[in-house]
Amino acid sequence: MYHSITFEEKNTWDDWHLIPSSRPLFNPPAVKTNYIDIPGGDGILDLTTALAGRPLYKNRTGSIEFYVENGFKDWTVLYSEIMVYLHGQKMRAILEDDPGYYYEGRFNVNAWKSDKDRSIITIDYDVGPYKKDILSADEDWLWDPFNFETGVIRYYKEIPIKGTYTVRVIGDVMPICPLITCSVGGMTVTFEGETYELVKGAQTVRAIVLKNGENQLTFHGNGTVTVGGMGGGRL
Repeated sequence: MYHSITFEEKNTWDDWHLIPSSRPLFNPPAVKTNYIDIPGGDGILDLTTALAGRPLYKNRTGSIEFYVENGFKDWTVLYSEIMVYLHGQKMRAILEDDPGYYYEGRFNVNAWKSDKDRSIITIDYDVGPYKKDILSADEDWLWDPFNFETGVIRYYKEIPIKGTYTVRVIGDVMPICPLITCSVGGMTVTFEGETYELVKGAQTVRAIVLKNGENQLTFHGNGTVTVGGMGGGRL
């Protein structure tokens, strides 16, 4: 294992022979805190979770340093190749050590330093706060990137509904509104005690927000439903 990173179609080892100076990771996101001082009183008011009911996060920012083995390519050619492909671009990045998830954001080439033995290149990142499942819940999941210790199988595709059927959907840390696709119109779905009308085709019910853990969607009608567009997001 080279502890590489895949940026869309390019892999840091396979395509550029970059070796990380330490095992690469994306720094944790800072919490969006909101404190209000109390004039004439003790302490402060902590309104960090007042609006959303949960902590909100800033982007993950930081840098990853790589060694470049001299002799693989002329350094001017390789430097230009990485700059053209990566610098200032918004894309997905997948860690070889955590292949079931991707990070998405903007990447920049910070610096390139060379000496007689090797060169060093630093890549800056500004990515979203959550790492997201490579597959959404309506796609066929793959064995290769699946982690049998921590992974969650989300597969809710073309579920037959005959009368009433409850689908137990596993949510993640990142709240999300699922995309519900019905084969026929006239169906309904009940979530947290509220019932919503569904039409034929794909739709998003904004009041249905899946939370971390098990969520129950109870469908009523006759047809098939797919619950998708909701790859999990973790910290």
